[in-house]
Amino acid sequence: MAAPPWQELLRIRLVERNAKESAFAPVIEQYRRLAQQTKLLKERNASLLRAVGSVKSNPNSSTVLVPTSGEDNPVRAAYLVSLESQISSLRDELATVYKTQGQNAQRLLSMNETLREKEELSRIDAENLRNAREELATLKRKVTQHAELMAEKDHALEVLHDEISTLQLELGQIEERNQTLSKDNAKLLQRWLDAKQTEANKMNEANEFYENMRSRHQAVLSWRDDSKDLRLQSNGDNASMSGNGEKIPDSRQMMTTNGTPSPPPKNMDLTPNG
Repeated sequence: MAAPPWQELLRIRLVERNAKESAFAPVIEQYRRLAQQTKLLKERNASLLRAVGSVKSNPNSSTVLVPTSGEDNPVRAAYLVSLESQISSLRDELATVYKTQGQNAQRLLSMNETLREKEELSRIDAENLRNAREELATLKRKVTQHAELMAEKDHALEVLHDEISTLQLELGQIEERNQTLSKDNAKLLQRWLDAKQTEANKMNEANEFYENMRSRHQAVLSWRDDSKDLRLQSNGDNASMSGNGEKIPDSRQMMTTNGTPSPPPKNMDLTPNG
């Protein structure tokens, strides 16, 4: 598995820093060693010069012939002092090396801890990135589904618009048909009312004719009754007539406009229709 980009960048920068810091490390180490050797040589020379000075001040002592006791030889003492100083410097150098090694170990632990933290952060970032990618894929699917749903709704909306247009056209035709039917109904109603009015007028005329004929019938019946009474009276008058046989005319005989007697009325049976 490849390292994350930030971790690779950190490694590259650490390598560059170490390369810059260790570019002159051999020269610096050589100069340090030369300085230590120079310091030791100076101390040794100073010790030898002090020993020579002590020999010059004490001519009875000899520096060439080494006696049985080494403590009386100043050159050897100076050499021992030089060796002790070298041992001390080496101990200091060893302590410095140990200290540097400890610091390096501490830095290594710190770097390991930092690297572990960075790896944990990288793992968290990778997990977040994976979750984000999954969410992105889910959102893309939702967007695709939403687009498909919107396309279906647009298609359904177009179909509804077409149906609404068709229904509006049919509604216009139905309204026009209703208006035509309303006009026809009004005409038919007016014709029916006119026919009923005509029938009513005819019924009124028939009723008036019936009443007129009825009144005439009653008049004829009354006249006939009166005629019977007159005939009975005339028969009685004829029985009381004188012997010459003359007939007395009835003054109540009905006359026409020209003075001629009207014929006797006929017996009429009138129906309600005349």
